[in-house]
Amino acid sequence: MTSSDALFEQAQRLMPGGVNSPVRAFRGVGGRPFFVAHAEGARITDVDGRSYVDFLGSWGPLILGHAAGPVVEAVTEAVRRGTSYGAPTPGEVEMAALIGRAVPSMEMVRLVSSGTEASMSAIRVARGATGRDAIIKFDGCYHGHADSLLVKAGSGGATFGVPDSLGVPPALAALTLTVPFNDLDAVRRTLETHAGQVAAIIVEPVAGNMGVVPPASGFLPGLRDLATQHGALLIFDEVITGFRVAWGGAQARYGVRPDLTCLGKIIGGGLPVGAYGGARALMERVAPLGAVYQAGTLSGNPLAVAAGLATLRALERPGTYERLEEQGARVERDVTAAAAAAGVPVRVNRVGSMLTVFFTDQPVTDYASAKRADTARYARYFHAMLEGGVFLAPSQFEAAFVSLAHGDDDLAAAARACRHAMLRAK
Repeated sequence: MTSSDALFEQAQRLMPGGVNSPVRAFRGVGGRPFFVAHAEGARITDVDGRSYVDFLGSWGPLILGHAAGPVVEAVTEAVRRGTSYGAPTPGEVEMAALIGRAVPSMEMVRLVSSGTEASMSAIRVARGATGRDAIIKFDGCYHGHADSLLVKAGSGGATFGVPDSLGVPPALAALTLTVPFNDLDAVRRTLETHAGQVAAIIVEPVAGNMGVVPPASGFLPGLRDLATQHGALLIFDEVITGFRVAWGGAQARYGVRPDLTCLGKIIGGGLPVGAYGGARALMERVAPLGAVYQAGTLSGNPLAVAAGLATLRALERPGTYERLEEQGARVERDVTAAAAAAGVPVRVNRVGSMLTVFFTDQPVTDYASAKRADTARYARYFHAMLEGGVFLAPSQFEAAFVSLAHGDDDLAAAARACRHAMLRAK
């Protein structure tokens, strides 16, 4: 029995499924998870001493790689001053200013501790500002585990085939209207059917929790127009895409300005953090200025802010996103070539440095088409890649992430592993 196996046996007696977040349990691909000892750069090492080229990157935030020097130095310096104060710090002001400079739609920002908090709070602002109760979300899009958002969610829900969660009151779920991603006509019909009732449309501008699904041409501008026409707010959940697909996020890449934006992942540099923000008139409705209440003892935690600032400063350097684009394109080419050589049908959906390999011969444009992917084949591919020293998301319905730490040797090693893994996936 390996050390990871022994730890998993113990963990299953102490934690549900032996993990603290469901997808980590490997139920979507079978087998047992490995336990991590340490990581550096583009590599992660388990407690048995095996090293893997990591394309999970803690589910996206480690865009500089593991234990990046600037982040380690910033956190080390910050922790010497104290771990939490429950009082304002200069770093929070600097973080808000930097976010506002990068994402002009976020004229005012509130820091929170997770992407779930950010999405939940943005919806509360939308409901408070409009006086309406209903929201529209998209099948397969995941916005955290708040009750009103666990309706036809992706990510863990997609992996286990359970789109809704027990414990969500039907009356609350009824306020969440779901439509297919990339389907403007469905959005239009829903807004017309529920005229005057919809507070907000919330969307991942690039879906990342049913696997990567880019927006169709005209989809995001169409959402902007429909929201405006019907007096609803448009919320971009950029927890994954924020500072991942462009310096200003997906809204900069696609040229669409939402009313509210949710951020997370990268702005914490690997530590727990989230943020939501928007126009000043909207954000002034948040306590203590307004009657929309939201609070958190660890909001703006000085360690998370220090890590996030170090990450964002590094990303602001010229040429950063061009390099990430090139690396992402290289991985896409390598996977596509390996699949073609093995005679395995795949669709690689990529936006910048995030991508998903879907085992299907059909385009993947929404949750329904994502679910047609061959999850058994993905499981074989996943384990073959793991045996070849490459760590991917243990679920077909997630993204892979390329970081600035991935060098030529890492990408070449991943390409070699992929050629073997595709043969195993047949």
